[in-house]
Amino acid sequence: MSKNEKNMARPIKETPVLYGEDAARFLHAIDNVKSASQDEKSRIRDAYEQMKQIATFTM
Repeated sequence: MSKNEKNMARPIKETPVLYGEDAARFLHAIDNVKSASQDEKSRIRDAYEQMKQIATFTM
């Protein structure tokens, strides 16, 4: 096995198909998504701003 083969990502497997109760539960969850609260959005925004300040990316 070459060095490149060892570091390559594994292939993505096919997405499983849902049937019966699993499919019904999944569709129900998709139809009833709850929005994030203002408090949660604020917390996420603050964390993002902190990360922006400390991040150093070279281009």
